[in-house]
Amino acid sequence: MNDVIHNPILAGFNPDPSICRVGDDYYLATSTFEWYPGVQIHHSRDLANWKLVTRPLSRASQLDMRGNPDSCGIWAPCLSYADGLFWLVYTDMKRYEGNFKDGHNYLVTAPHIEGPWSDPVHLNSSGFDPSLFHDSDGRKWLINLQWDYRQREGWDRFGGIVLQQYDPEQRRLEGDINNIFAGTEMKLTEGSHLYWRDGWYHLLVAEGGTGYQHAVTMARSKTLTGPYEVHPNNPLLTSRHDPENPLQRAGHADLVDSPEGDTYLVHLCSRPLTGTRLSPMGRETAIQRVEWGEDGWLRLADEGNVPALEVAMSGVTQKLPAHAEHYDFKSATLPDAFQWLRTPYPERLFSLTERPGYLRLFGRESVGSWFEQALVARRQDSIHCSAETTLTFEPEDIQQFAGLIAYYNRFKFHYLAVTLNGAGDKVLSIISCLDDWPNGNLSIAEEGIRIEPDATIRLGLDIHAQELRFRYAQGDQPWQSIGPALDAGLLSDEGSGRAHGYFTGNFLGMAAHDISGRGTHADFQAFCYRRAPLSETR
Repeated sequence: MNDVIHNPILAGFNPDPSICRVGDDYYLATSTFEWYPGVQIHHSRDLANWKLVTRPLSRASQLDMRGNPDSCGIWAPCLSYADGLFWLVYTDMKRYEGNFKDGHNYLVTAPHIEGPWSDPVHLNSSGFDPSLFHDSDGRKWLINLQWDYRQREGWDRFGGIVLQQYDPEQRRLEGDINNIFAGTEMKLTEGSHLYWRDGWYHLLVAEGGTGYQHAVTMARSKTLTGPYEVHPNNPLLTSRHDPENPLQRAGHADLVDSPEGDTYLVHLCSRPLTGTRLSPMGRETAIQRVEWGEDGWLRLADEGNVPALEVAMSGVTQKLPAHAEHYDFKSATLPDAFQWLRTPYPERLFSLTERPGYLRLFGRESVGSWFEQALVARRQDSIHCSAETTLTFEPEDIQQFAGLIAYYNRFKFHYLAVTLNGAGDKVLSIISCLDDWPNGNLSIAEEGIRIEPDATIRLGLDIHAQELRFRYAQGDQPWQSIGPALDAGLLSDEGSGRAHGYFTGNFLGMAAHDISGRGTHADFQAFCYRRAPLSETR
């Protein structure tokens, strides 16, 4: 695609974008929630083509999310560059349901984007979505929303945006805490960023909640602490009044200037399945061109306030993603596309060296565990896709199982697993959790398909919009379907009966579980992910 950027620029679960530019290089950080390592940082030279360059929160001294509930963990990182350093602030959310939110805000720094990244400095725990503002006088300010636990259910517990100075020498916050912005009638004011331009402090926030009422609000003030005047044409960006727009839930944004002086806004969005409000790919990152008007206010370059699927940019060629991505596990490090859940001790979960050419998973706690679960997976980034792997696994009892999984969280997954039945036969069975919150009860096939002992088995899944089907093959035999069509729409942010929903996206990957505590291993030879058109069930 020439002279146009097609949104989203980061497909599949990449929410809460924060962007900065260093020379000709752009860096974009997104939330990772409970997936380890924490924070994804992508690099680009043209704002259209992006490559993952690092996940900076990668050791126990920086991040340990064992015990964090689903959709907790790393929220809304903010990336900036000043004084020869990259600065990254983020929230590690430990609890978010009910009146309380236990979220701790931290700062790490690095001289280069690849690191080394420092151990974290604890900043505060007063609310989430921290952002660091480097003022023109050299002072640094932390802003974040303040959480007000006193409000009743249905009221606005988002208690305004607070600001406090950060002392980099003492590595701590100091001075008065100022509540600089209470938000607008859209409420749920979060995701704040400050900018200095033409004699004004400009405040960018997300409002309306990260669902279908999401929006970007802008305000400005002559003084840092306010009062802040709201944009006369607010909101700056939203899909809330345009249900047919392919980019829904538009909000939570950040700004960057190009070397040529053009301004761009990156923001989260989602692409729900046609005719639904189900987003299995989660919240993604899109980009819009914006312009500063003669009145000093920022507006979309294409007028209005709805996000565009295509953004004109002269001279750019946006590369399409590969139809197929094949991972052979011949390296001693996990391919960049994959992550695991919560723990900073991956050696407890997997090895790429114990059996060269294979990903060896050590069965740990039960599927959906918030502590130590051997599950390695990649994002679903296409409405139509497929995944395949080859498994060698010899379970010894019914408490051991391994296979191919489509996983959203503890309460929403489909798992094609090899295990034993009550008679001691090796079988292939489908295990699902169909949004049974808060109990997590399973749907399990009563009769599994028998598998020959000591045989390798190929496992596959195909997703076509809301439909997921599993398939399998023993040895070199042809593919065979197994089980009924399953609900893929369930594996989405919105596919839930919970009051507050979830915030990640669907992952496809490999898993091993051994609730006997013996850590029985399973070996996976290669993993293939294909985008549409689907591979055929043969």
